[in-house]
Amino acid sequence: MVRAGSKKTYSAPAIEKAFEIIELLSGRPEGALVSEMAADLGRSVGELFRIVVVMEQLGYLRRSEVTDRYAVAYKLLDVALRSTPSQDLVRAAMPEMQMLARDTVQSCHLVVPSRGHGLVVAREESPATRGFALKIGAHIDLVQSCSGQVLLAFSNLNLAERMVRAAEEEKGAEVDRSWLADRLATVRRLGYDSRKSPITFGVTDISYPIFGFDRIVVAALTIPFLALIDGSQKMDLDAAREKLRAATARISDRLGYEPG
Repeated sequence: MVRAGSKKTYSAPAIEKAFEIIELLSGRPEGALVSEMAADLGRSVGELFRIVVVMEQLGYLRRSEVTDRYAVAYKLLDVALRSTPSQDLVRAAMPEMQMLARDTVQSCHLVVPSRGHGLVVAREESPATRGFALKIGAHIDLVQSCSGQVLLAFSNLNLAERMVRAAEEEKGAEVDRSWLADRLATVRRLGYDSRKSPITFGVTDISYPIFGFDRIVVAALTIPFLALIDGSQKMDLDAAREKLRAATARISDRLGYEPG
């Protein structure tokens, strides 16, 4: 069926319901009964039951033998990693991230653009007894965060604008384009971004871009630098920033990037 409008839109109800189920369960680590999914999605149990069963048979959902609740299975993550560039990126980045965390005694995380937000696809925790780290799968504010602004600053203008529009749709608020243009110009001039975390006290975010063989930015590698006040800091902020710069340069090189 083609819906009316300026742009042709095709309807595939079963597929739409399947993705609604996946998106709903992504926020339910404890899983949900079919009746609960139906209630939350405003659909009948009959509409969802066969779709849920087929998704389980295909391995994309798993059902608890104890509670009968359904949750997203790891097959979905496996398919996503194998069918997107993220696996090659993570494979190239992890050795450098491990060395970076060891040398700086700070955590680091890898962020890729995902429509209107950034997505953490890999992280390495600090080897110290205390530290600060983001979880894999965490969503990052594309407009306000250090990582997000690095991704926007080094993307081409058309792509950056599409990402900003998507961010506006997700947040339901307009972005101050003048303010953002000034911020991105500063990031491009410096080649990186570094500023106090807008969320966590005592943390200064440092982020550098990673480029692919086609000279397109593919990710941002970020250290949420946690300052200690007991004199036990192994490396200061400037030294950690230089380690991060060198690490991103080596990762980009592994991906085939050649500076122009």
